[in-house]
Amino acid sequence: MPSSSLPLKEIPGDYGFPFFGAIKDRYDYFYNQGRDEFFRIKMEKYNSTVFRSNMIPGPFIASNPKVVVLLDAASFPILFDTAKVEKKNVFDGTYMPSVNFTGGYRVCSFLDPSEPNHFALKSFFLYILASKHNKFVPLLGNWLSELFMNLDNEMSSKKEADFNALSDNASFNFVFELFCNKKASEIANLGPEGNKFVDKWLLPQVSPLMTFGLPKFLNFFEDLLLRTVPIPAFLVKSDYKKVFEAFYSSAGSLLDEAHDRFGIERDEACHNLVFLACFNTYGGLKVSFPGLIKWVGLAGQSLHRRLVDEIRAVVKQEGGVTFAALEKMALTKSVVYEALRIEPPVPFQYGHAKEDLIVQSHDASFKIKKGEMIFGYQPFATKDPRVFENPEEFVADRFVGEGEKLLKNVFWSNGREIDDPTADNKQCPAKDFVVFVSRVMLVEFFLRYDTFEVEAGTLLLGSKATIKSLTKASTST
Repeated sequence: MPSSSLPLKEIPGDYGFPFFGAIKDRYDYFYNQGRDEFFRIKMEKYNSTVFRSNMIPGPFIASNPKVVVLLDAASFPILFDTAKVEKKNVFDGTYMPSVNFTGGYRVCSFLDPSEPNHFALKSFFLYILASKHNKFVPLLGNWLSELFMNLDNEMSSKKEADFNALSDNASFNFVFELFCNKKASEIANLGPEGNKFVDKWLLPQVSPLMTFGLPKFLNFFEDLLLRTVPIPAFLVKSDYKKVFEAFYSSAGSLLDEAHDRFGIERDEACHNLVFLACFNTYGGLKVSFPGLIKWVGLAGQSLHRRLVDEIRAVVKQEGGVTFAALEKMALTKSVVYEALRIEPPVPFQYGHAKEDLIVQSHDASFKIKKGEMIFGYQPFATKDPRVFENPEEFVADRFVGEGEKLLKNVFWSNGREIDDPTADNKQCPAKDFVVFVSRVMLVEFFLRYDTFEVEAGTLLLGSKATIKSLTKASTST
């Protein structure tokens, strides 16, 4: 419950001169300071984890870039309270990509729970995931086997391997087969690398939030290209059409359920299914799998030995990689949670205040007026030093034993880790799925390998993990 003893303060910060203030903040964010420093400098300037700022990509694409920023674990959860915060059209933040990217529909991610279609669509998503539950382990195991075979081949031929590229391909093929009961390679218009069509469709939707890391003298031109006018959907229309038609022709039973059970027309259901599978699920795995491998790789051989010992002992005891086995792997579970804490796959959360409300940091209360946009930067909230000891450090067993109590402060899924997605909230419907398949990834990896070394980098979306050395398991598992 909020503490009434905290002083009520004015929210510090301002938006600068009209138009030019937003431009300055944008250049600081992308080019002059960088993302984390942008928030850290303002936090130190105002001596507050709650302050006012402009947020990207405004002012051209975003009609109103002005936000109230939340950077701590105490204030951040207001963004999960849909009774107080409206989540309409804020999935990508202060702007919304054209509905032409999604067949003319506002898909579920852009709907507030108060809107009529939200309950039916979210219920449909939860139904899909529940109905596919028993396929998660065997199907992912098959695609991970192919991923690791390709990883071995690349290491043999090149002496290093681009884990992201291999993971992206395996992740999309796994997701497509999971939802469609058919391999993407069996679809003439997709083939074995269908994820490349999806990547081309994803890029223009999120490009206003990116920088390509070009030389400084090109910053002006990049900014002009990405953030003056939205990239039109017709440029990727043919790519999206191939993906949509593949789902429409292969996921007929799910679309029947959408119509008969949930009252959703097949066309709308399929566009939402594509978004769920390709943006939410594949897009999530595209970031979380390399991030997991990066952090575990950087942690070194000591952690690898502990994971090998736990994973192989439990798998031997349980007779395979089963749900029961995965639940017994306390360290493995903690490692996945810690990777999601230290590098949340989705760094931003947004909402509009539905009413005048009071938000509290650790030290003060602040009044946010009805209609104001609230922005939370998750990498700061989930590395709040008032909550987590050594917050910038990857602590593999942080959530083991008594540490499980800290899970309420892990927010990567647009909700607390201890909460469950429902048709009435905006928590990611695939929240438990992402955690589960990340555990399976880790288990299958350390059944095959003893240790590895990784070189970490950054990409447009998330981390880059390049495998530099790889030691296969020395004993049979």
